[in-house]
Amino acid sequence: MTGIPFIHDFEFRYGIVEPVTDGIRRIVARNPGPFTGPGTGTYIIGRGEVAVIDPGPMLPDHVDALLAGLAEETVSHILVTHTHADHSPAARLLRQRTGAPVFAFGPHAKDSAGELEGGVDREFVPDFLLDDGDEVPGDGWSLEVIHTPGHCSNHICFAWPDAGALFCGDHIMAWSTPVIIPPDGSVGDYIESLGRLSQRPERVFYPTHGTPITDPGDFIAKVREHRLHRVEQVAAAIANGVDNLPSLRRRIYTDIPRNLEAGAELSLLASILYLQERGHVLIVGSGRRQRYVPT
Repeated sequence: MTGIPFIHDFEFRYGIVEPVTDGIRRIVARNPGPFTGPGTGTYIIGRGEVAVIDPGPMLPDHVDALLAGLAEETVSHILVTHTHADHSPAARLLRQRTGAPVFAFGPHAKDSAGELEGGVDREFVPDFLLDDGDEVPGDGWSLEVIHTPGHCSNHICFAWPDAGALFCGDHIMAWSTPVIIPPDGSVGDYIESLGRLSQRPERVFYPTHGTPITDPGDFIAKVREHRLHRVEQVAAAIANGVDNLPSLRRRIYTDIPRNLEAGAELSLLASILYLQERGHVLIVGSGRRQRYVPT
């Protein structure tokens, strides 16, 4: 299997609104971490009357810096790709400061594991609900909504066809693969959403964390291959008698930091559920006594 061509180089300055390309700017929040990379990249679309994509975590200094960089401009739209706590909480503060409405697929699902990736934003309620295929028009730009469940069920991407740009949230990242945490996250949904994005004509994908992806078709193919290979690894381990999450994690993730072990186990559980849905694995018991056997 050919590895994913990860890109870890990322030039930016915290707290500064910086140009990315024509009509697109970005400011990075100071929330680096194992699941956020260098931090949340908040994108600004257009000039004069602008849209803000993924305002970020509830860091008042980040919102202050964003608005300082837009001192002579008006925020007309606040757009959120999904409701993890490193993406959506600052929408409330930005809305208070600007009066701009918030657009998203919806609140966070009731059933989810929120202890990882900075948690989830259960307080989030958008002003306007978006669905797959919706258009969000603005001053000099128009975005298309693409529902991409997988990382979480309410994840959406925003395509700007006229600019050849697609804002892909956490579904695809240049520096890492996203954690899929069940029950809200789904490997099956994730792979299906990858297929949809692989058909898009946009030339550059802009993740919320890290650098842009300039060859999205090839990159998506490698990510899909990697995810399916992980599922195959899990299936093979279970077939060989490895029947619990800690043992699977030690077998498959042979060298990861201790603070990533819980995330790794939940990601493995997502693969197990994918196999269960397809009749390849039987889940027996619950909680710490849960075991996995091949069918």
